[in-house]
Amino acid sequence: MAAFHPAPSKPAFRLPEGSVDSHCHVFGPGDIFPYAPERKYTPCDAPKEKLWALRDHLGVARNVIVQASCHGADNRALVDALKHSGGRARGVSTVKRSVTDEELRALHEAGVRGARFNFVKRLVDALPRDALSEIAARLAPLGWHIVIYFEAQELPELYDFFTSLPGTVVVDHMGRPDVTKPVDGPEFGLFRKLMREHPNFWSKVTCPERLSRLGRDIYDDVVPFARRLVEEFPDRVLWGTDWPHPNLTTYMPDDGKLVDHVPKIAPTAKLQRQLLIENPMRLYWPEECVRQQ
Repeated sequence: MAAFHPAPSKPAFRLPEGSVDSHCHVFGPGDIFPYAPERKYTPCDAPKEKLWALRDHLGVARNVIVQASCHGADNRALVDALKHSGGRARGVSTVKRSVTDEELRALHEAGVRGARFNFVKRLVDALPRDALSEIAARLAPLGWHIVIYFEAQELPELYDFFTSLPGTVVVDHMGRPDVTKPVDGPEFGLFRKLMREHPNFWSKVTCPERLSRLGRDIYDDVVPFARRLVEEFPDRVLWGTDWPHPNLTTYMPDDGKLVDHVPKIAPTAKLQRQLLIENPMRLYWPEECVRQQ
């Protein structure tokens, strides 16, 4: 996999103080935290120190680090980053059915607040329906949420299963809509129905670089989809960079330009504050929200 952008630009848009990058990753270093033998891609090393440098460069205050499939259910790189974040990072792990309650508690103590399940067929050998059904009830006492990753064409067959899930469910990357189709069309309409009729569902309005068909760092075709979700569900949307952009083979986006995408999808100061601060703080640092009340 290509390396991440070596010198991202300074964003023209100044993020509000306290903003959270709610979807990013750490990878390796591979000689310390080996990649999973069953992985479908091998990423570039993207250690925590590089993530902290990007955080400061972009003007982000906190990070939510998401375990990606290349590390499998070996969460050691994630836990290491959380323990060295000074409380400025939370995590979303990957866990197997065999995970023990003691292991879940240890992940929680490290700062993990959710578990991710990958339903993208090209990235997994088998869909994790059974594992998710079994584990979901065990996550509730910890206050964790579930993160699901799927592509738009897979939603019809998974809709009933997803809507049966308990607790808060966060969808990665808007369910990866095909942005060449109408924003008011049936495909994205089904995702909006999911959000509208099931208020336990949240969406990340992330990864325009994966969805756009317009070329390098141009995301105007993604804006109507993300903006629709931000305006319809302002208290259940999250934003993030997806750094270091795993398994992206076309080009590496400029993370500064991804920040400049924010005011296009959240055009008012109120929406920006909800997207970047209030929503992620409520989900990942609820104890601080309580103290501030």
